[in-house]
Order: sequence, then C-alpha cells, then structure tokens
Amino acid sequence: MRGVLIALGAELLERFHWVAFLFGGFLVFTGIKMLVMARAEPDIANNLVVRFLRSRLRLTAEYIGGRFFVRRDGLIHATPLFLVLVLVEVTDLIFAVDSIPAIFAVSSDPFIVYTANVFAILGLRALYFALAGIVHRFHYLKYGLSLVLLLIGAKMIANAAFGEKVVPVGWALAATAVLLFGSVALSLSLRAPDERPAGWVPGSPERRPKEE
Repeated sequence: MRGVLIALGAELLERFHWVAFLFGGFLVFTGIKMLVMARAEPDIANNLVVRFLRSRLRLTAEYIGGRFFVRRDGLIHATPLFLVLVLVEVTDLIFAVDSIPAIFAVSSDPFIVYTANVFAILGLRALYFALAGIVHRFHYLKYGLSLVLLLIGAKMIANAAFGEKVVPVGWALAATAVLLFGSVALSLSLRAPDERPAGWVPGSPERRPKEE
C-alpha cells in the first residue's frame, strides 16, 4: 500500500506543483484535528469499519483460536480476529496517508521516501513492545506529534509558495526533534510516574466503571 501511495505521490508532485499545497494542507488539517481530539477516547465498538463489517458478515461471538473464518451449519462465519486484522490494515493505510505526505515534505526523492518508510515499518513492532508498558506516561506526546504535523505541513506550503529552500530541511528536522523529545520530557517532569494521565493515550489501562 505504501509503495503504491509513494509512487502515486511522487508522480503527482512531479507533474502538478499545486499538489504540494494539497499535501501540506492535509498535514495541517490532520495536525489540528489531532489537537482537537487529543483528549478523546476511541470507541472501537462503534468504529465505522467495525460497524460496516458487522452488518455485512456472519460473525462468531468468540475467538476460535487463531482462525479468521470457520464453517458452522454449512455457512462461513468470520471470527472477531478477522475484524482485528481488517481494522489494523485500515489503520495502517490511514497512517500511510499521513506519513507519506510528511516525508515528501523532507525529500522528494522516491527512493529516499520509500526506504525511509521501509525502515520505519521494520522498527515499529520492536518499538511497540519496547514502549507499550510506558507510553501511557507520555501524555503530552500526542500534542507534540500534532505540532510536528502542523510544522511539516506549514513548511511544505511555504516552500511550495516561495521556493524549496525557504525553510531548510535541517531546521524542520531539528524542530521536529525538539517537539518530540520536549513533549516526552515535559510528560515525565510534570506528572508523577504512577499518576493516571488525564484523557486517553495509547497504552492507557482499560477504564473501569466507577463504583456506586
């Protein structure tokens, strides 16, 4: 999916200069949306993809080992694990739509863009298991990521409007590092490690209903 999107994005940028404004505007919009939704907790049960699949597929009520489909009474039923698979792949596609315009703001070389995505994906699983237990402490990281998207989108628009070197790549990368490491440092310094963060962040413990 990423390879197709990268090839398509590179071709569009090569042929149509105005696409840079479209990519930059999309990043700015995404950054603003992330800031607005920073404290929102996702409702997986009412997710659009999950509701669509539930209305179109026969589903078992429980997981059946590691199987995606089972046959019952002569009919094929999907298991909840298949829903998980589809939701993960749709999420990856959404991440690709965000990350690919962002990397094009740093480099327009398709080879660099593609290899950067390859190395990022290769490290994601190891990084997830390394951070899964502590990421809920980085409650300001989501704000830092939002600001990074806003910064990269604004850089892309400015360079498209006034020339490629108006905002140097080095400055943008330095600002990105400051925002990311600064948001992590701020998270650790302003809240005790065992204190529950306000709002929802990835990796947060499951919320339990308040006792009467």
